[in-house]
Amino acid sequence: MLSATVNAHMLISLSNSNKPFSSSFLSHYSSLFISLSPSPKTPLKPISATLIPASPPPSNQQLYQPFRPPPSPLPSQYRSLDTASRLDILANRLALWYEYATLIPSLIQEGFTPPSIEECTGISGVEQNRLVVAAQVRESLVQSNTEPQIVSAFDTGGAELLYEIRLLSATQRAAAARFIIERKLDAKGAQDLARSMKDYPRRRGEKAWESFDYTLPGDCLSFMYYRQAREHKNPSEQRTNALEMALDVAVSEKAKSAVLSELLGEGEGEDEKEEEIRDGVRVPVVRLKIGEVAEATSVVVLPVCRAEEREREILEAPWECRTEGEFGVVVAEKGWKRWVVLPRWEPVVGLEKGGVVVAFTDARVLPWKVNRLYKEEAILVVADRGRKKVNVDDGFYLVAVDDNGDGRSSALKVERGSELKERGVGESFGTVVLVVRPPKEETDDQLCDEDWE
Repeated sequence: MLSATVNAHMLISLSNSNKPFSSSFLSHYSSLFISLSPSPKTPLKPISATLIPASPPPSNQQLYQPFRPPPSPLPSQYRSLDTASRLDILANRLALWYEYATLIPSLIQEGFTPPSIEECTGISGVEQNRLVVAAQVRESLVQSNTEPQIVSAFDTGGAELLYEIRLLSATQRAAAARFIIERKLDAKGAQDLARSMKDYPRRRGEKAWESFDYTLPGDCLSFMYYRQAREHKNPSEQRTNALEMALDVAVSEKAKSAVLSELLGEGEGEDEKEEEIRDGVRVPVVRLKIGEVAEATSVVVLPVCRAEEREREILEAPWECRTEGEFGVVVAEKGWKRWVVLPRWEPVVGLEKGGVVVAFTDARVLPWKVNRLYKEEAILVVADRGRKKVNVDDGFYLVAVDDNGDGRSSALKVERGSELKERGVGESFGTVVLVVRPPKEETDDQLCDEDWE
């Protein structure tokens, strides 16, 4: 046993100083006796302590694990190439697009940036992203056992097409890829197809929704064209063209029947409970799609009034709102608190002067039979203040009426021209041109964990 005595002067007093300090769980290999004195006048007291010698590590334990990089994502034919050779393959496109696309992530890992890769190869950053994402989509098709002839059809110039279906699940991608090849769609067609497949579940409850099959990409695209057709006036060339496109891509017989019925004008009154409008004049009722404003190539900005403020805000709202300059800066004739941005749909074209939007908290203010699925949701009513006269019996007008119906003061409402004429009301705050329903987030089209790539 090894023992030692150490004299130390400390300013700390120890309780039970007349007892040695010991611990039963310390090993018995060596002991050190230390005497600590709190002050020079106090006699030194021995304190015992046991030291644990450092035990050598087991011979089979490795303290240092060298870094091992993950397996290379590169195809085997590229793994032995140096950086200059990889750049040369990219610059000269010396392989199929999905093969040399794998070189881009490897260069990023080596410290390259998209601008530096563009400088060396001539491939822009946007194109780099498209190639990498499309290659991942193609690999997901292979992993989901998509027919080899479908996959190989994208070997030449297929990056733009596969990139557009990146947001679909693995199952949806395979179905969409087959439809793209069968119908020989271009990049814009593939984009519309992917959007229609993502959007279809959100449209539950709309007219003829149940007539289209969600599992068939052609039916989803057909329903999108069908919806777009109903947003145009009847009759009109745009409506007819959209319905013809819907009929052309429809796959199921039920979908074809629904589109054909609308095209021939046979479905105008067959589902009265689902119809927003009864007689003659059509006011489009559309549900705003999430992200639709951001994707629109042209928009309109309109002042918004609250229905509970009655006619005061409508009279005070800016009359004109226009865009100026190369950047399309929005300019209003005066300041306003609330604004809304909408896609430049046909009904709102030309509303830069006199256009106004009234926000209602309940769709039951509309004078037609409202679909039970959205009767209690908020809506926006777009009106043209430049057309105030009540001159069409089947038109819809924005008015303020009290309980007596004299048309002078009360909450704002949308009324038919015929009913207003019966009460002797000849002027309104504006003619209703559009009703907008809010975006609705549905869970039916959410991807499962196994669907994510």
